[in-house]
Amino acid sequence: MYEIYVESTFSSAHKLKNYKGKCENLHGHNYRVQVYLRGSMLDKAGLGVDFQDLKTKLNTVLNTLDHRYLNNTPGFRKKNPSAENIAEHIFQKLKNKVMYNGYKLHRIAVWEGEKTAVTYFGEQE
Repeated sequence: MYEIYVESTFSSAHKLKNYKGKCENLHGHNYRVQVYLRGSMLDKAGLGVDFQDLKTKLNTVLNTLDHRYLNNTPGFRKKNPSAENIAEHIFQKLKNKVMYNGYKLHRIAVWEGEKTAVTYFGEQE
């Protein structure tokens, strides 16, 4: 079994509804997003997934969030743009786009800063 990983970043602003504290106010983050796929097959070149293709697909999703006010973007007008909901949103947007030769999207990690992150798993372990 192999786990394939790529990472990218985006910047955006948001404010958390129903939250008592500073994050209720408009603020921004430089998010780091990590994508993990799992599978066991290798192609003739000995590769499981083309990193560049996977990163291109990830960036297509992240471009819809980059330099935006998340509270006004599709997917977050009714749902709080918390790190948890952002991770699930990215997972749902990617899951059908990143199937490669038996590899499946396993998890998405979203980092709001250097020391804070959340991981969303599509299926229970």
